[in-house]
Amino acid sequence: MPFFIIHEHHSKRLHFDLRLEIEGVLKSWAIPKGPSLNPKEKRLAIMVEDHPIEYGEFEGIIPEGMYGAGTVVIWDKGRFGIEDGSIKEGRLNIIFYGMKLKGAFSLIRLKGMAGREKEWLFIKRPDEYADYGFKLKTILKEKK
Repeated sequence: MPFFIIHEHHSKRLHFDLRLEIEGVLKSWAIPKGPSLNPKEKRLAIMVEDHPIEYGEFEGIIPEGMYGAGTVVIWDKGRFGIEDGSIKEGRLNIIFYGMKLKGAFSLIRLKGMAGREKEWLFIKRPDEYADYGFKLKTILKEKK
């Protein structure tokens, strides 16, 4: 079963990076507001460049002047399975087996305006792990 990582990334703006092991790389999405366990909250997820598998365990400081400068910590990790769909189709139905992310989620590519092909929605599907009162907790304090 492939693994996933969610990095909490304190760069210019706090965001979370969802990384899924698919086809020998980490397919990656930046989630500005972080993941939610509340099915009523749709989170924007911007698809970014693939990362090497070795990057999954990275925690540390990316130096100033480098792309993504700031502090990176692992917010969650675990295994996942794809129920159906594909990146090419623009829809993935995923089951997560993590410490924080558990259960059914969907990643759905937005359609429409040119130039927005990298925009997806990350949505918790209703199941026994749904939390309608979910409040995102960061590991590090947000930079002021």
